[in-house]
Amino acid sequence: MSVKVTIYGTEYPVKGDADPDYIQEVAAYVDDKMREVASGLSVKSSTKVAILAALNITDELFTARRASSEQEEEIHARLTRLTDRVKGARAV
Repeated sequence: MSVKVTIYGTEYPVKGDADPDYIQEVAAYVDDKMREVASGLSVKSSTKVAILAALNITDELFTARRASSEQEEEIHARLTRLTDRVKGARAV
């Protein structure tokens, strides 16, 4: 299925199996990021705006991954402590 999206004033056909509403949502996010970056630049080269927006989005992704990994480590540590407690309680 092909969905037409508009990003930074240009229309793109996007082919994929994802829900069309989801594709539109992702495209709108990219468009918002590009406009946000462009608002802080004096030269609005679409290539420069796209690269800086991609860097910002990638930073968000890496930050979220790092936070998720830290949460997983904390959950694992808590489960290990609880397991040790249960094993200790059985031994008594």
